[in-house]
This record gives sequence, structure tokens and C-alpha cells, in this order.
Amino acid sequence: MKNLFKIRFLAIFALLSVFCSSCEDEVSPVMSSDTTITGLAKATPSLSILVEALVKVNLATTLQGTGPFTVFAPTNAAFNTFLTSNSFVTNGLPDINKVPNEVLTQVLLNHVVSGAVLSGALTNNSYIKTLAKGSASATNTLSMYVNTSAGVRLNGVSNVITTTAGTTFNIAASNGVIHTVDAVIGLPTIVTHAAANPNFSTLVSIVTSPAQSAVLTALTTNTTPLTVFAPTNAAFTVALGTGGFANGATNAQVTKVLQYHVTAAGNVLSTSLTNGQVIPMITSPVQNITIDLTSGARITDTSATKATIVVVNVQCTNGIIHAVDKVLQPVL
Repeated sequence: MKNLFKIRFLAIFALLSVFCSSCEDEVSPVMSSDTTITGLAKATPSLSILVEALVKVNLATTLQGTGPFTVFAPTNAAFNTFLTSNSFVTNGLPDINKVPNEVLTQVLLNHVVSGAVLSGALTNNSYIKTLAKGSASATNTLSMYVNTSAGVRLNGVSNVITTTAGTTFNIAASNGVIHTVDAVIGLPTIVTHAAANPNFSTLVSIVTSPAQSAVLTALTTNTTPLTVFAPTNAAFTVALGTGGFANGATNAQVTKVLQYHVTAAGNVLSTSLTNGQVIPMITSPVQNITIDLTSGARITDTSATKATIVVVNVQCTNGIIHAVDKVLQPVL
């Protein structure tokens, strides 16, 4: 009897072992989850529209690749606001499928940076390169302005979402890192990029004033790439202060000063500048500036004043910005 009981027990144990082995084979794929950026985004309900967008333009597989990548990931609420404000809607509801693929591709790539960059490694008042391209350059990708003076703000429009403890939310993936953001970061133009950087606030306030609407139009409706040598706030303080050449200038003269900082010679990268190079500006009549590379990168204006280029290659969709430390003086 004991032997019979033992035989039955062993038989049942063997059957259970086979059954459990079969169960483990069935559930093992669930245990091997996708820990790439795409995989983690799929596992995050608040990023479902981002995933839908990535799949739509065949970028989901890209973000499952080796990388590493840093992705500033807009939440569903951010995407819904973007879609509604740009009239990408169906029956009154935001619809990611209404966005043309070529536009959506660049908008998404404008949220991706090469390398795994934790929030603490982002430097205040700096530019990083996204993977997006605008019409101004087929090779130089768009710039993103980073402001960390109060949290992390990107291009002046989108904030990295923080936890309730106030720490920045870094989601580590096997091929990079995800930062969730509260707004979609649109493709920056010359004007919107300048507006994002508080160091250009004086320039932006002048260009966007009613008296300079013609200059603003030239900077926003250009069909060929423009290069802008943008004076910093400190430069304007000197030019507009007591004894400054632009102090008391008429609106027409201010227009000429602004035009003297813009060339329609194309998307001129700093690496293409040469010593003694003469660049025509969009003043009427045309007035030139001259590049001086004998001691750093400087610009000589019509009064022989030399302005130093202090920031280079801020790439925009419709052109490029270089910051200068003096306001260039044309013949008024």
C-alpha cells in the first residue's frame, strides 16, 4: 500500500512539474519587458500619444536602437494642446493623424538629443543640438535653448516636469533617458529662438514693436535663409545709453540699424567665415560688414568698430543666429 501511494505521489509530482514548466514557458515573454525609450514610453499611460506619433512616422524603432538618446517627452495633455492650437482636429477633437508626416517627424526629432543627458548635466543659458532639421540647412540640426534658472525650461516654451519632491524626473532607459515635458516644443524660427533667450530681450522688444513691423516681417516671411548677428542686451545698453550712437535715433534709423545685423547671404555657419570676408546686409542701399579672424571672431562695421561674436550657430528653421557684444553701426 505504501509503495502504491508513493508511486501515485511521484506520478502527480511529475505531472505538476511538466505543467509548471509549461506555464513558465508561456509567461516568460511578459517578464522580458522592453526597457528602451520606446518600451518605457509604451508602458507609461501619459505618453500614449507620443507613442502613437512615433509609430506613425516610423521613429518608434529608431528609439529602440542603440542610441544613446535623450528624449524630452511631451505628455498627452501637452500633445492635445499642441494639436488643438494648430487645428489638427477631427470632429472638434485633437487628432495626431492630422499632422503631416514630414512635419510630425521634425517636431518629434526636435525633442531628441544625442547622448544620455541627465537633467543635472544641463547647463543654464546654453544651447544643445536636437536631431531635427529646418529648411535653412540640410546638415546643421536645430538648436534648443536651455534655461535652468528655475527648473528646466526649453526654448522658452516647455518645462521638464518635476516630482512632488521637486526633483527633476529622469527616466532611465537601456538606451538613454526620458524627461517628461509639459508642452510640445515647436520648430523654432529666428524670432522665436531669440525670444527664448532672455539675453536678447531688448532686441526682441525693439523688433516686435509696431514701428519695426517691416523688420519683423522680413525675419518671419523670408523664403531664403537669413543670418542674424544679434546684439545682446548689454550691447544695446551701450548703444542706446547716453552718448550711444543709437540714442535718440528715429524709427527709420532704428530700422536701418536692425537691418544692418541681417544678411540674406544664406545660412552662414561660423565655420564658413573667412578673414577679410565681406558680407552684404539687407539695408537699403546695401551696406557691408567685414569679418576679422585675426584675434577671435569679430565684425568690423562702417565706423570701424569691432564687435566680437560671442555665441555661434544658433540654428533656426529659417536661418541662423550669432550673438555679438556690440550693436553694429551703419551709415544712418
